[in-house]
Amino acid sequence: MPKLRIAVIGVGANHGSRARQYIETITRLTEHYELTAVCDRNPTVLQEVAAQYGVNARYDSVAALFDAEKPDVVLSLAPKDSHIVIALTAAWNGAHIITEIPVALTRRYAAAISEACRSTGVLWEVGEQVWLWPAERLKRQIIEAGGIGKLTHARLWYLTGQYHGFNGVRSLLGARATRVLGYCGEVETEPYIAYGGEPESTVKWDQAVIEFDNGVTCLFEKPPRAFPLREQTFSTGWQVEGTKGHFDQNRLTLYGEAQPYEITEQYTEIDGERILEAVRVDTAPPMVWENPFKSYRIGSPDDVAKASILVSFHRAITQGGTPQYGAENALHDWEICLAVRESARLGNTWVTLPLDRPTELEGQIEAEFVRRYGHDPIEETEALLDTSFSKSATLWPFAHWL
Repeated sequence: MPKLRIAVIGVGANHGSRARQYIETITRLTEHYELTAVCDRNPTVLQEVAAQYGVNARYDSVAALFDAEKPDVVLSLAPKDSHIVIALTAAWNGAHIITEIPVALTRRYAAAISEACRSTGVLWEVGEQVWLWPAERLKRQIIEAGGIGKLTHARLWYLTGQYHGFNGVRSLLGARATRVLGYCGEVETEPYIAYGGEPESTVKWDQAVIEFDNGVTCLFEKPPRAFPLREQTFSTGWQVEGTKGHFDQNRLTLYGEAQPYEITEQYTEIDGERILEAVRVDTAPPMVWENPFKSYRIGSPDDVAKASILVSFHRAITQGGTPQYGAENALHDWEICLAVRESARLGNTWVTLPLDRPTELEGQIEAEFVRRYGHDPIEETEALLDTSFSKSATLWPFAHWL
């Protein structure tokens, strides 16, 4: 099996960060990847990570990385605003790309990345992990086996980053959204400091009805709760109804049976580490999804999802094919979010998908990007290569989304 040389841009500010988890997962996939270069503007964390994983090629400049290295794959874990710049630069340098979610800040940005990849012959994957969580895979297995009958309805509650939730629901439904009716607003709140350090005194909320092409309707709510205040947390999750039963997050209810069934995780110990072995639900007969990365000592549910992203992308590159999620699916999940806002702006009217024109929110995001960083990321990509991008993205002021 050929190993791919992977460079990671953005190594995470602390040990528990998503970026550090990704790097650890990469280094355990020893048959698939070699971590050959890391890049971060923070010299302290850059040196720490490079030393921990024995990476000699370390850069505090994206431009310097591409001048010196020829990676097969670039994984962008830097702030969201940077993904368009890193992805375009990677494509033009002949590297396959994995970017974090969402697909891009706007559909114009996503189209530019897709075109750059097409013209240079590289692949682009978007690192959406929710549909790859072991419990979600088991749910999908049960639904596909007819376990809850014909699907009839869904509900979604999400606090921020609701593209994750739409991905989770849409994956279980096995369907595409066809139209959206959105209701959005903004209310006063006690002063708080937002994720990116911005002082805020209001919070935006979203609600919507989403119709899918298999006849299922989903009710969605993002409440007016300040993020990331712990005392204002909100139960994030989704329910999917069928004619024979329903899933309420990780609980399965089958109609006519006395007790619901919990999806449970089974762990084993390997070299002193607690590793996920399987997820199961003890119906008759039991339904089980086994962790295919157990032998690599990849053990937490989210790391199992990361491994699936990385291994499937390796397979697409080395054996031919397309990424398992890909820009098209990622764009559809993001487009639902945009449609909720656009429907509300148009006076709470139904909006059909796919969207046929730029939305007001996308225009605001792109104008804020140029105001904040001084350049259009498509027309002036090189000028932005070593920009210090904000922790919160340019979509925050207009939607309060991360």
